[in-house]
Formats: sequence, structure tokens, C-alpha cells
Amino acid sequence: MTTILGIETSCDETAAAVVIDGRDIRSNVVASQADLHAQYGGVFPEMASRAHIEQIYGVVRAALNQANTTLDGIDAIAVTRGPGLPGSLVVGANMAKGLALGHPGLPIIGMNHLEGHVYSLWLAGPEYRYTPGEVPSTEFVPIHFPVVVLIVSGGHTELLLMNEHGQYQRLGGTIDDAAGEAFDKVGRLLGLPYPGGPSIQKAAAGGNSAAFDLPRVWLRGDHGEQNYDFSFSGLKTAALRLLRSIAPGYDPEHPGAVPLPVADLAASFQAAVVEVLVGKAIRAAEAHNASEILIAGGVSANSLLRAEMIRQARRPVRVPPLSLCTDNAAMIATAGYYRFLSGQRDSAGFDIRPNWPLA
Repeated sequence: MTTILGIETSCDETAAAVVIDGRDIRSNVVASQADLHAQYGGVFPEMASRAHIEQIYGVVRAALNQANTTLDGIDAIAVTRGPGLPGSLVVGANMAKGLALGHPGLPIIGMNHLEGHVYSLWLAGPEYRYTPGEVPSTEFVPIHFPVVVLIVSGGHTELLLMNEHGQYQRLGGTIDDAAGEAFDKVGRLLGLPYPGGPSIQKAAAGGNSAAFDLPRVWLRGDHGEQNYDFSFSGLKTAALRLLRSIAPGYDPEHPGAVPLPVADLAASFQAAVVEVLVGKAIRAAEAHNASEILIAGGVSANSLLRAEMIRQARRPVRVPPLSLCTDNAAMIATAGYYRFLSGQRDSAGFDIRPNWPLA
């Protein structure tokens, strides 16, 4: 039995968790800063790091207490090293280093935040694996490689081929805005609360996705072939131009000043994003004969993305439970478990890597 303490502070969630053998979550404590940053319409980095400092000790202590253990019962600490906001990453890394230094012999493993999102799928129950034409299993079905992984969040949109534990081939990614970032920006244009993803999904529930023809940006390579990269900045600009054309006097600084067909706009925008994400992920899975498609990250909570991927894919699709879509430490502990098994051990002198790519 291997028990990992995970610590995650890459952005605006202060989190700690205890996970056994990469599957058994004994605790998963998350202190969210969403309300703190809502007034700014996005994460304010300096305030995020200060909030982490205030919360990190209590969050780690709560995770250990809920798991009914102490550091003497921990085999290793897995902590997010990057990518993320530098000030936020430093808080979690220093907390982990301090714990390791205070308990000689306790290994520390610096983790990639994106790899954590990938391993949230190893924590998903059997009901989160969907197979065309089959009744969901009542037991966890092991993940067999290779798999295609779509990571979609506020800061990242990546399409990866995972050939084995810890082995990733980057197939494509965003060349500008991440999908979640585009949701946040368009949410602000529509006058919806931050974060934009859940707000747009809620507004879109009562809208017509065919009401407005927003562009689908597929991107192509040097020889005209469609690639696996994404671009959402142009879609955001198209949404702004559309708002100005249908609502004379529209001001993006005061979106509520003129009436807008918010439900139809939200539904049309959401459909444009989802169509490209689903289309490229499925094409990659077919091209690489992947055994499954895995979706991870904050935007993986989007109900339309889940439904369309499941409906269109001709192979199993696995998604995380909603509680593990956004940043959390259970996913870091699980990814750390597999790194621990591979023999990875890091010195207490490691530095953070704010722009650390996964592949």
C-alpha cells in the first residue's frame, strides 16, 4: 500500500489530498478563491498567492486529518511544480519542501499540473466510462494504452497521445486562447458572472445553438491538411463583432446596458467551441487507433462537450466526475503515485516551472 500526499497551488485553488495506490481517495480538500477573483472577472495573481499563503497550512492539515493519518503514514509528497502562476506555485512547492525537510527520508516529487489532470481519469468510477452500444460496467475498467487525451481548461487546451504512463506525444494545442479562457472572455462580453464556462452553459440551456453562425476554426498545415491545433481568439473577436452588429450601442465595458439575446448567443458560442474540440479529438483517436478518448480539465465539466464526444465517438470515452474536473490535489497525488512507482524522487532544491510543457 502506497500513500501519497498531494499538494496543488498552480492557480487559484489551494488543495491537498491523500490518495492510496492511485485509486483510493482518503481526503481531497479544496479551498476555492473563485469568489475572491469574481470581482475582477479573472484571477488576480498577487491576490491568489496571498490567499494560498493564508490557506495552505490549514488545507494540508485538514487533508491529513480527514484521511486519519499523519506525515508518518505518508510514503511521498507530490506537489505541483508547474505550469501555473509563479507566485501560486511557490507557495505549494515551499510547503512541500518544508514538510519533507522536517521529516527526513520523506520523498518529494515535483509534478506537472497537466499530468495531474490526465490522471483524474484514473480516479473516475466505472459510470464515467461510456462505450457505444454497451451498458456501463459496474466495475472499474483499466485504461489500456494508447489513449488520446483532450485537456481543456482556463489556461490550457492540449491534444495528446499517451502511449504509456508518463509518456506523451503532443498532437496539437491552442495557438492563442485556451478554450476556458475563451469561455471567460465571451462570458464577460455577455455580462455573465465569472467563471464564464459554467455561466455560458447555464445560459445556453434555454437557447438555440443555430441562432447565430459563429466560425469554426479548424486550422490547416502547410500543405492544406487539417492539423490538431486550436484557435479561439478569432471566435472571441467574431462574437464581439456580432454583438455590435445586432445590438446598436453595445459597449463591452457595460454589456447589460442594452438588451441581448443572451441564451441564443451563449448556445451558439458553446456549440462552435465544442464542435472543434470534439471533431479534432475524434479524428486524432481514429488516426492513432486509440483505445479510448479521455477528456480532462475544467472545461471537461461542460455537458455539451461530454454529450457530443460520447455521441460521435466510435470508441469508449472517459470523463472525470465533476468534483475532479477543476484543480484539485487528488489528481496530483494519483499522478505522483505512478511517478513514485517509476522511481522518481526530487531534491528539495528543485525550482518551479511556470511554463512547463507536458510533452
